[in-house]
Amino acid sequence: MEISESNLKELIFKISLLKKEIQKVIVGQDIIIEEMLVALMAGGHCLLEGVPGLAKTLMVRTMSQALDLSFRRIQFTPDLMPTDIVGTEILEEDHVTGKRFFKFNKGPLFANIVLADEINRTPPKTQSALLEAMQEFEVTYGGQTYPLDRPFFILATQNPIEQAGTYPLPEAQLDRFLLFIKIGYPSAEEETRILSSTTGAKAEKVQPVIGAEEIKQLQALTRQVSISDDLISYVSDVIRATRPDTSTVSFVKEWVRWGSGPRAGQALILTAKARALFHGRYAVLMEDLQTMAFPVLRHRILMNFKADAENVSSDMVTQELLKVITRPKVKI
Repeated sequence: MEISESNLKELIFKISLLKKEIQKVIVGQDIIIEEMLVALMAGGHCLLEGVPGLAKTLMVRTMSQALDLSFRRIQFTPDLMPTDIVGTEILEEDHVTGKRFFKFNKGPLFANIVLADEINRTPPKTQSALLEAMQEFEVTYGGQTYPLDRPFFILATQNPIEQAGTYPLPEAQLDRFLLFIKIGYPSAEEETRILSSTTGAKAEKVQPVIGAEEIKQLQALTRQVSISDDLISYVSDVIRATRPDTSTVSFVKEWVRWGSGPRAGQALILTAKARALFHGRYAVLMEDLQTMAFPVLRHRILMNFKADAENVSSDMVTQELLKVITRPKVKI
């Protein structure tokens, strides 16, 4: 895809403009917003986890308003069926011939941005209906395959503290999410600003600043960002070190049950490229890889029972790996 230098600068400018539009409504959470936009640029999906009241749904809705794209929200519940999100065939009649026929009625999954709200509240059968859509960007119903509109971006939310009536996402589906983003409480200053800005009469208006074609251009440009062979080897070393069977890191052997697969390395490189472009650079730095390692590996390192009992998290494993894995000797 050939893009002129002026168009390239305009696209990068629109990324910063997009962030500013979202920040009209969302106070703080700069890192969270950046990670969501990085996932969009990399062409992947996000899983957001946080306790109630941290504006997870508002954040996604605001982002959709700043993007000139179609948006649908699906509220996941225990009685939700796969056909409720994918769609179903309905019987129609041709008024001219009188013949009846089945027509596929597309579900809410057929949108550019899909908010899968409280995804862990629906049974595995319905959760699995998302798998094909997330990986292949298409759905199959009644033996017929229907392509999804591009760009296609799923933002799923889940609540980490309520376990009753929830169905933990299986590892196969977790791996389909490019990033697992954890949302924490705001700082004291941010919370004061939230209370001030959300309890008055004035409501901020978010304007769409970028459309589907420009996003597809950004996604293509992201893959063209350069990364050195040394950094690719470093990514491979980090990913292979997460696997207890072959890892030489004692921390991993003690706490990890299963390590990350090759998809984790692909995700780390792609998101590092997107982060570099987000910051106006055309080459990946070590900083990009180390920053994106946490949301990329958070759901791809499975901890053992001992780790769960002693509150050792996958983030702690990632932090340890970034300390001990040898970095490239050349200055990147």
